[in-house]
Amino acid sequence: MSVDVVVGGFWGDEGKGKIISHLVNKRQATIVARGGVGPNAGHTIVVDGVEYKLRMIPSGIGGKNVRKLLIGPGVLVNPDVFVEEIERTGVKGKAFLDNQCGIIEASHRKTDSSDPHLVKTVGTTGSGSGPANEDRIKRTLKLAKDIDKLKPYIIDVPSEIHQALANKEPILLEGTQATYLSLFHGTYPYVTTKDVTASSICADVGIGPTVVTDVTLVFKAYVTRVGKGFLPGELTEEETIKRGWTEYGTVTKRLRRAAPFNVDLAKRSIQLNSATKIALTKVDILFPPDQGKTSFTELSQQAKDWIFNLEKKIGMPFTFIGTGPADIDIIDREG
Repeated sequence: MSVDVVVGGFWGDEGKGKIISHLVNKRQATIVARGGVGPNAGHTIVVDGVEYKLRMIPSGIGGKNVRKLLIGPGVLVNPDVFVEEIERTGVKGKAFLDNQCGIIEASHRKTDSSDPHLVKTVGTTGSGSGPANEDRIKRTLKLAKDIDKLKPYIIDVPSEIHQALANKEPILLEGTQATYLSLFHGTYPYVTTKDVTASSICADVGIGPTVVTDVTLVFKAYVTRVGKGFLPGELTEEETIKRGWTEYGTVTKRLRRAAPFNVDLAKRSIQLNSATKIALTKVDILFPPDQGKTSFTELSQQAKDWIFNLEKKIGMPFTFIGTGPADIDIIDREG
């Protein structure tokens, strides 16, 4: 039995989907369950050469042993996005959501795209997640069990996970966004509408901390964030382009602001998530000759020195090192 929780270490866009996509086969996981806020965060994965952009379905769609892809009761669901992704990815019969998932309606999206505070101050994604969570707090939000088109997909997610635990099956829990977008631990008010650290992801799907085997914290070789808020060491747009760090949000399509890797923020994120393993992605962006490398010994000396120096500063080794966009472009130092 193993439960591995995968969460982001900075402001999102670290490549959590890629790490999930790698781990799902390495761990031979039978269940991948998603926590987090809702469709306001996207994951991009590349499986067998095909790119998928996902906002609802867990990133374990390429798992050879996966029998269920689950969305926990703590997650908001846009029914249209959920059903479209099932059809597009061909996972019908595997993808399910809990009957207590909150539902995002058109009115929530309208508010999210028109409210001056949300749009101009916070810089919301416009997905409707914030207003929907507001209604949930007021106990007026519709739940998945109230929506006819979702009835074929409804399942008791906590029960499914605990049955798998009893059967000693490997499980992956997928977080969204990242530590410094947490409502409680992030750069308030430029944050999301709930906690998104490892503890909250567990609560979202209905398990307690005693069954967690590992918390894999994902960092990128540099830091990016979408929208407004604190970003220490932020580069100008010109410098970002010059370094080849230009990225756009999966959901918002907005240009991501960028900064060099921040050791202090990384160390705090390790503490907040009680991380047991660290993944580092996009090393190939900093060191292009190392793209696609799958062995640490194959890395350039420049890349090795940079990684060793960073490991010393944060006090933990990088178990997984991403060297490209595909799930096979990874150095796995677990062996």
